[in-house]
Amino acid sequence: MTSPVTVDTIIEAHWIIPVEPEKTVLIDHAIVIDDGIIKAILPSSQARIQFTSLNHIALNRHVIIPGLINLHTHAAMTLLRGLADDLPLMEWLNHHIWPTEKQFVDANFVMDGVKLACAEMLKGGITCFNDMYYFPEVTAKAVIETGMRAAIGLIVIDFPSSYASDADDYLAKGLALRDQYPQHPQLSFCLAPHAPYTVNDRVLANIMTYADQLDLPVHIHLHETHDEITHSLNTCGLRPLARLHQLGLLGPKLIAVHMVHLIEKEIKLLKQQNCNVAHCPSSNLKLASGFAPVTDLLAHGINVGVGTDGAASNNRLDMFEEMRLTALLAKASSHKAETLPAHQALRMATLNGAIALGLDKITGSLSIGKAADITAVDFSGLTLSSCFDPVSHLVYVAGQEHVSHVWVNGKLLLDDGELVTLNEKELINRAIQWQKRLNS
Repeated sequence: MTSPVTVDTIIEAHWIIPVEPEKTVLIDHAIVIDDGIIKAILPSSQARIQFTSLNHIALNRHVIIPGLINLHTHAAMTLLRGLADDLPLMEWLNHHIWPTEKQFVDANFVMDGVKLACAEMLKGGITCFNDMYYFPEVTAKAVIETGMRAAIGLIVIDFPSSYASDADDYLAKGLALRDQYPQHPQLSFCLAPHAPYTVNDRVLANIMTYADQLDLPVHIHLHETHDEITHSLNTCGLRPLARLHQLGLLGPKLIAVHMVHLIEKEIKLLKQQNCNVAHCPSSNLKLASGFAPVTDLLAHGINVGVGTDGAASNNRLDMFEEMRLTALLAKASSHKAETLPAHQALRMATLNGAIALGLDKITGSLSIGKAADITAVDFSGLTLSSCFDPVSHLVYVAGQEHVSHVWVNGKLLLDDGELVTLNEKELINRAIQWQKRLNS
């Protein structure tokens, strides 16, 4: 008889939802992890025979899913949560957020804000996030310390900040950062021009050149509000998407965030160019930006992932809430209850995000050979009883408070609800100190 193979970790669970293949639910199965990689997924009874591990975890009332992927956020802005609520986007930015950032944002602000965000995201089952903010080198350092995975946005914007003097300086510093981490197991990078109304044509053209040369995604706010479109028509004579198309920015590397206000020919253009969309339903609702035509985007075969946006405009980094809203808003707007079923919402919050970031060979689903980026959700509580369909429960019932365990690259970062690499009390104290500074 063959001796069992020794591996790093074996996780048994009542349900495993791998996302790939679609609509698959495995009952009483185990995930076998070795050297941070998923080595096998098989019935628990077979796993006990074929493998052995000192780290054998039995989650008998849990569902295991791929780690959630937050396709758009501004992690450091967690320190600005609730600073200026109930305002439209441009008033919120021009009169509150940008002035506050100009006065207070520095490397220390970003480090504390990103760590606070990482803690919140890990406790909510998020293993990877796509960021856009100042001092991306600090964000990268914080991510490495916490053990999470992140796509670091190399922000570019036309106006100066404490981070960079002009658009060329932003771009140069961002590209230098990317060169520091050519193959880091937790980090990837995106070029992140803020928006069409804050980045000029020359810089956008340069960004497209670098994206092609370095094979980097381009992460940009786009078609978020009516004001944005009106401004573009008045200054350029083109709607923002047409302007980006003219500059050569549309393509499979583009991650277009929000995409609320679209006409039919623009949706067809997005499909023709194989663009990706990051859907942020809570932020769109809170800023009264509108309702993104997600049903139409999906019907055209466009890859749509889900993001929270920053905590200053959401005000939570809760991907369970975003999944639920994604499904419910699609049903309401289409007047069809069968629109965007739960399994599709889960895929949008996992694998679709990985595809947009070019990380789908690494993460986004539970597949042999992929990184062990895993979230466990405890279904033993009162509000989750009884369960007829675990996928439906994940989207319509479960919340971030039900997440019990999180692994990234096979490393346990959340253990029975407790953070492993971050000190929660210390993070709260730092946030309180920043709140006092901002209020002074």
